[in-house]
Amino acid sequence: MFEIIQRDKNSKARLGLLTTPHGTIETPSYVMVGTYGRFRNLSPADIKKTKTQLIIANTFHLWDWALQRASLHYKDALCNRLGLYIPTMTDSGGFQVLSLAFGMDNRVGKFITDNAKITKAYERRNVRITKEGVHFKYMGKNLFLGPKLSMQLQSKIGADIVFAFDHITGPLDNRAYNQRALQYTDKWAKECIAEHNKLQKKRINKQILFGIVQGGIYKDLREKSAKSIGSMQFDGFGIGGSYTQKQISEILRWVIPYLPEEKPRHLLGVGKIADIFEAIENGMDTFDCVIPTREARHGRLYTKTGHLDIRKGKYLKDRKIIEKGCRCPTCSSKISRLRIRELIKSQSRILNSAGQRWCLMHNMWFFNKLLKDIRLSLKKGEFREFKEKTIANFNAQA
Repeated sequence: MFEIIQRDKNSKARLGLLTTPHGTIETPSYVMVGTYGRFRNLSPADIKKTKTQLIIANTFHLWDWALQRASLHYKDALCNRLGLYIPTMTDSGGFQVLSLAFGMDNRVGKFITDNAKITKAYERRNVRITKEGVHFKYMGKNLFLGPKLSMQLQSKIGADIVFAFDHITGPLDNRAYNQRALQYTDKWAKECIAEHNKLQKKRINKQILFGIVQGGIYKDLREKSAKSIGSMQFDGFGIGGSYTQKQISEILRWVIPYLPEEKPRHLLGVGKIADIFEAIENGMDTFDCVIPTREARHGRLYTKTGHLDIRKGKYLKDRKIIEKGCRCPTCSSKISRLRIRELIKSQSRILNSAGQRWCLMHNMWFFNKLLKDIRLSLKKGEFREFKEKTIANFNAQA
């Protein structure tokens, strides 16, 4: 399933091959987020052109579809929804439940600032967490999601890689809350393994199950979680939870020594350029983030020398392509910055969608090309040099 090809001499970075029923992924790899098992405004052919290797979809948002249309025995359900036979992941649905806990007006994100403080708005009001799982209200309905149901839904959705249902904590949760969360995460992890093993007996394509390490910003809790989850019969491991961006490397250094070296590791919800290098340097193999797609839909485009906001007036007469030398489908088509700006600012839904399409293909290609270049730097033993050069260039003025 996972083979380490080469290790970096100066860091914990590694090159690998992660084999799934729908293809083999060269790692390290960026995982593109297709929340609903699709990419709005992109055709399957468009996705293929971006050189995307792995896609993660959202179990919570595919819940109804899984129950109504997917079949437990239907090996290619998610790929058929994508219209593309490509390796896929699904999350457990736990992060969405956490977000719902704080209400629509107080959404909880992955990261917080160093000086963030708890307020009354941070209180969980919309969920009730029990040893069986989470009870919550959504769209006027009383719902429940727990480890067994999460495994059942992910089996029906049919992704190649699935995640255990864990008790994700918020970025401002204290030590006591994180301690209680670890107890549930461990209990649910064991239940997920048992249910997963039962479901796999009925599947044609066997799914790969990742356990998730939690513990917040507390070193001893992170280590405790890593030791416990790392000792269980998972095929791979995810690092979850919320923290400040400054803490990414530190938390990875706490956790990774306690995870089996021979198994793949995934960092959930992290994908800024500097964070990518930190993750890889500390031994992560894959990571997912909405940055390439979400920002593309708002006209933020990535280049080697930083990002540009194509909506700004300074691009009104700019006939250059997004980035000289870029071989993405957008730049290769010679479409100009001014034309993309016209499209994405258009009030016409059709024209706006066309603009988003050009932006999406560029950003997805950019991040996939960056990871390809990182893999090449690892192969040549030049990772550190490439990291420094890339970050310095990106922080220059676009």
